[in-house]
Amino acid sequence: MSEKLLKTVVRVVMPVAFIACQLSLAISCAEAQEHTAAAVNPEDSVSMMTTYGVNTLISDSGVIKYRIVTERWDVNMVRQPSRWEFMKGIFFEQFDEQFHVQAYIQADTAWYFDKQRLWKLRGRVNIRNVKGLIYTSEELFWDGMRHEFYSNVFSRVVTPERTLEGTYFRSDEGMEHYLVTNSKGSFLANDMDGEEEDETTAAPEDSTAEELQSVRPAPEKRRKY
Repeated sequence: MSEKLLKTVVRVVMPVAFIACQLSLAISCAEAQEHTAAAVNPEDSVSMMTTYGVNTLISDSGVIKYRIVTERWDVNMVRQPSRWEFMKGIFFEQFDEQFHVQAYIQADTAWYFDKQRLWKLRGRVNIRNVKGLIYTSEELFWDGMRHEFYSNVFSRVVTPERTLEGTYFRSDEGMEHYLVTNSKGSFLANDMDGEEEDETTAAPEDSTAEELQSVRPAPEKRRKY
């Protein structure tokens, strides 16, 4: 092949090859699929604060009321409702106005809904007070607005005088005045004198975001504290 003819072939082949290459890239780009992750659900949002090895005092109306000890404390203000989470367990000391320990509270898991001032304790919930009362259950709500405890699952109350078991429990924060319904147990005969029949409104089984508006039972007729 002559040199002149070779140069002519090169001039023709090179542009054709370049165009073919561009077309190939364009087709490849057109066929590429965009891979995107699903939108982040607000309920799956990470905590805005995580603290480990917590041992702190909590005040109420300017008075120190509790000591909280926990392995991990998560604060999540994005989830609705906003909450504190204690997924590694929690231990409370409850104080009186003179800073004397009145009770101990323990649970495997806990949530605190700060806007509602509501604690939800779950998994081996135990309460012991200085008067010898021992309370055990698998779930307990602690209402900071009404200043009371309540549970809609099996609960057991043991005192020096009696033992009670039932599927509904309600008490003041001091565990001094309480009621247990659907109950069985042993107690003194004079404990039954003059008591009225109680009517109870069951608390909901769970406190999901949709149910928190009605998580507190309606006021009920019961004996005076």
